[in-house]
Amino acid sequence: MKNILVLCTGNSCRSQIAHGFLASMTAGKAKVYSAGVETHGVNPKAISTMKEIGIDISHHSSNNITEYFDVNFDYVITVCDNAKERCPYFPTKAVKLHYNFPDPAKAIGTDDEINEQFRSVRAMIKTYCEKFVEEYIN
Repeated sequence: MKNILVLCTGNSCRSQIAHGFLASMTAGKAKVYSAGVETHGVNPKAISTMKEIGIDISHHSSNNITEYFDVNFDYVITVCDNAKERCPYFPTKAVKLHYNFPDPAKAIGTDDEINEQFRSVRAMIKTYCEKFVEEYIN
């Protein structure tokens, strides 16, 4: 079984969405973790956006990268430039991957416009996760 870490700034939105997709797509083949270089709590809109498509991340917690220094990761995926730049060094032979997704938590506008931003980022992350699973897990 592979260990996958998804890393973001606050472990609030993008990493939580990716965590949800990867856990769903790799069931039985990988253990998925997510963390941040800070912890901001799981964003309620990330929870509701994933719930719209049948993935429940309401039980997720916002974790700090330091909590996982003892886990032997096979893959570390950073989902924002800030996390890639600020991630503390920890000894790992993990394959490191990176994609800078827009931060939906910074969306402004009406509720509908903000929700659409979350859905748009969710779609980008889903596509990325599908490609990752196809290339590295299956």
